[in-house]
Amino acid sequence: PDVRANWAEYLGYSGTRAGVNMANEIRFGTDGWRALIADEFTFENVARCAQGLADFLKGRGTAAQGLVVGYDTRFLSRNFAETVAGVGAANGVKVYLCRKAAPTPAISFNVLHLRAAAAAIITASHNAAVWNGFKFKPEYAGSATQEITDQLEAAIRAAGEPRSVPLDRARDEGLVVDIDPDPPYLQRIGELIDLRAIREAGLTVLVDAMFGAGGGYIPGLVSGGATTVEEMHGQPNPAFPGMEQPEPIAHNLASLIERVKAGGLSVGLALDGDADRVGLVDERGRFVTTLEVFSLLALYLLEAKGQRGPLVKSVTSSMMINKLGSKFNVDVHEMGVGFKNIGPKMSQVDALMAGEESGGFAFRGHIPERDGILSGLYLLEYMARTGKTPSQLLDGLFGQVGPHYFNRRDVSFNPQDRERIEQRLLSGELKELAGLPVRGSDLIDGRRLIFEDAWLASRFSGTEPLLRIYVEADRPEKVQNLLDAAVEYLGV
Repeated sequence: PDVRANWAEYLGYSGTRAGVNMANEIRFGTDGWRALIADEFTFENVARCAQGLADFLKGRGTAAQGLVVGYDTRFLSRNFAETVAGVGAANGVKVYLCRKAAPTPAISFNVLHLRAAAAAIITASHNAAVWNGFKFKPEYAGSATQEITDQLEAAIRAAGEPRSVPLDRARDEGLVVDIDPDPPYLQRIGELIDLRAIREAGLTVLVDAMFGAGGGYIPGLVSGGATTVEEMHGQPNPAFPGMEQPEPIAHNLASLIERVKAGGLSVGLALDGDADRVGLVDERGRFVTTLEVFSLLALYLLEAKGQRGPLVKSVTSSMMINKLGSKFNVDVHEMGVGFKNIGPKMSQVDALMAGEESGGFAFRGHIPERDGILSGLYLLEYMARTGKTPSQLLDGLFGQVGPHYFNRRDVSFNPQDRERIEQRLLSGELKELAGLPVRGSDLIDGRRLIFEDAWLASRFSGTEPLLRIYVEADRPEKVQNLLDAAVEYLGV
């Protein structure tokens, strides 16, 4: 316990370990299995996870198609990935091992490119530095559904002692092939985005890569013309210094915001640790909420590009999406949080776009999975195509759907109180909150309450020991009042 406490303290982690998976209980949340490095996330447990995955693939008869194995820039991520590769090879699964750390969407796209059975990606995405994780992407290159992760967890529990072979031997036998994941991914990006238009637009762009796997990608794609791109925090640093966690939300982007506020920049973009999420700072240095970004991207595809197709959103995403759906006569599907719910629906209905409140967005013609790099490039293309600044684009959005304000509050809680909080959360007795009558509610994910010109959702995180409370309303003071009232009502 002292070692764990000191390790966490060294990296500045102050959260509770409530809900963290113990060594004999590897469970996949909204996007993969995540745990504290050197506590539950050990080489032994990663090998157990890999053995279960190999058994799972063999049980489905897809082991011969191969497994893409990738990793991010976190502490020991490459070593953990090599552990997965060694176990896969020992079980006769051909492994395509990435030569370098890469964004999750780039690794995922290689599943389609190589027609592989799946991908295993060592990453904890936006979590704090003391965490690492194991994401599993099936043959469709998106997040695994609940049904699939249930089967995978069962295979891990039933797996015997992990078998492994040295990588040099596996390479000699052709069971491990080293790949560069970038070329096929970058080719697809070039097919979806008018990179020349961005290069010629004369934009001045600042990208915060947050010390993660997305460093270098946006500058490499759009620099070299009239547009200039500068990158900060582009070199990997597994401690993610100066930020709570590599999540592109306002309080982690103070330096990016200050740089943009200083003037002379067209826009600020940020990527999370594995580059599947995006953050946006407008030319005035204002952080643009993820709900606004989702709505901007949807409006761009529907209005400026004239495309049509259903939209898929999490219940914690903006009602602006619903209004845009009505305006442009496209269906909107509301799902539980996590791309394990959103991605399959996106494929089922051939959606134009899908997204969630966390800043992860997916697009038709790519993979049914979040891609922060592609999202950022679509925003730059929007600016290049219209000649407008981010704030002008937002004004145009609000002109069509009205003003919307949003905030999210993450609250740590005593694990002993979870059942009490959950009972309170799921109770249907609440008739008003913050003086506002409750007009309706649903249990799609946690509980969402509907008010006049506002909604509030509360749910337990699937990856961290937190209660998340989300509010969107037509006035900022209404957002604050509802957040405060929810915390008081739930007793957290």
